[in-house]
Amino acid sequence: MREEREACLALLRDAGCKKKVIAHCEAVCDCALEYADRNKMVDRSLVLRGALLHDIGRGKTHGIDHGQVGADILRALHYPEEVARIVECHVGAGMTADECTLLGLVPRDCMPRTPEEKIVTHADNCIAGVVRVGIEDSIASAIHLPKKIRRRMYRLACDVELLCA
Repeated sequence: MREEREACLALLRDAGCKKKVIAHCEAVCDCALEYADRNKMVDRSLVLRGALLHDIGRGKTHGIDHGQVGADILRALHYPEEVARIVECHVGAGMTADECTLLGLVPRDCMPRTPEEKIVTHADNCIAGVVRVGIEDSIASAIHLPKKIRRRMYRLACDVELLCA
């Protein structure tokens, strides 16, 4: 696992991610692995790689498109599709293809569906910078988002809590 972690961190640096982004990715990874450790059916290695690389797109953009940009970077590097999907689905609590279209993104289904996708997405919602926050605080800080998105964040949190109970 240590080698996987180091390889992912090197990839983040190579992609142009700043130290602050890398520190955030490490904090999300630690949080996500805590959830993964509570369910033996979850692929811990996949969670580690997906969590560490979830913001790789921020080396190119800090816009809402960073998830899709990051997934495309990983696909170009022939990374496993499961890792690319985690990166693509982690923004907020996921986005439907229609929501992507409305936001000017490629119309892809970016909803987290697998346990690993859900865990990383939720862990990202629970980390503000490098500080762990409760989902209530995360949702409160997302007050500018539509109510249906905030509800989706809460439902995702409940799904992960049940999955990892």
